[in-house]
Amino acid sequence: MKGLYVKVKDLVKVYSTGKIEVQALRGLNVNIKAGELVAIIGPSGSGKTTLLNIVGGLDKATAGTVQVGDKNVTSMSVGELVNFRRKMVGHIFQNLNLIPTLTAEENIEFSMVAAGVSRGKRRERVNELLETVGLTDRAHHKPEELSGGEQQRIAIAAALANDAPVLLADEPTGELDTVTAKCVVDYLVKVNNNLGKTIIMVTHDPSVARAAHRILRIEDGVIKMTLTPSEVIVEEKAVSYTDQLKARIDEINGQLLLLDDDFKADKIKGDEYTEHRMKLKQTLASLKEELSRMGIVT
Repeated sequence: MKGLYVKVKDLVKVYSTGKIEVQALRGLNVNIKAGELVAIIGPSGSGKTTLLNIVGGLDKATAGTVQVGDKNVTSMSVGELVNFRRKMVGHIFQNLNLIPTLTAEENIEFSMVAAGVSRGKRRERVNELLETVGLTDRAHHKPEELSGGEQQRIAIAAALANDAPVLLADEPTGELDTVTAKCVVDYLVKVNNNLGKTIIMVTHDPSVARAAHRILRIEDGVIKMTLTPSEVIVEEKAVSYTDQLKARIDEINGQLLLLDDDFKADKIKGDEYTEHRMKLKQTLASLKEELSRMGIVT
């Protein structure tokens, strides 16, 4: 399915933690054309991931509207959001969300099983997507047997499995070295060019952002600036790999605090809390280990 337009109007998101309220989005507006590749940049805590999560139906807006094609995401029921996430959007996360006990092809196939796609069509689709991301020869390898870049390319293929018209990529290159990151971005550009998917990509890295048609800069929960790829060279000081790692560590520490608050407020169950906390801690440990290998003590 070809990409769809995304229209965000007056979007507000407020998080409450005890007596404290944090306004992550403050009346944000943006229009993204069908088939456009857009990068979203901005400092940690500016609302980038929150915007992505609301567009993708993973979080609910406090106010405002999000429209994806003819679907009003912000008015959907819980059941409608499940169907929307299954068919209309593909999510590519920094922490991959690959199932470690499944092979590459099984990870790609997984969402199609949930959608009730026949076995024959699943196999055909898996083979097609493995070819798209250049990993046909890695089909039977489990995630731990793949490099970071290969894992992320499998995550891209998995996000495409149900032919979703919109792909949402949250820091898809955040923990990859420069060369591997470029490879992953090249595949996202290929998906955009060849399949016509609408792609919204959050990134801290200006060099990654320059692969997009447009770059949107978020500050304090609103779009402050729209840049072209050439303009971002001037506007954005190149962020070193070390700075990216440190920024991501700060972001994960903030997510851990919010997760603890949600658990204390009984907003999430113990199993969900434990699973999310473990994933965040694992990512945090790998980031700190990377800094340590570079001779930097955290």
